[in-house]
Amino acid sequence: MEIERARDDVLVAAAAGGTTIAIALLSGVVGVVEVATLPTLAPLAVYAAYLFSRKGGPYGPLDDPRNWAVTAVLAGVVVLAAAAVF
Repeated sequence: MEIERARDDVLVAAAAGGTTIAIALLSGVVGVVEVATLPTLAPLAVYAAYLFSRKGGPYGPLDDPRNWAVTAVLAGVVVLAAAAVF
């Protein structure tokens, strides 16, 4: 495995994992919102999509690890916003 690819994987994994942990803490410990277990895992689903989409290219200009990390964080924000509304 190339070191650049490993760094890319760590970036997306850290964003998805951190967002999942933040949702779990806000839901369970702090009690700000109540989020069910399955929606809590939405950022990890983005990470899984990232991993399974890395089959060797060619990749488009928007297929960047930074964009995948932002998508994972946005998935977490959407889950929190939906839980706050409902």
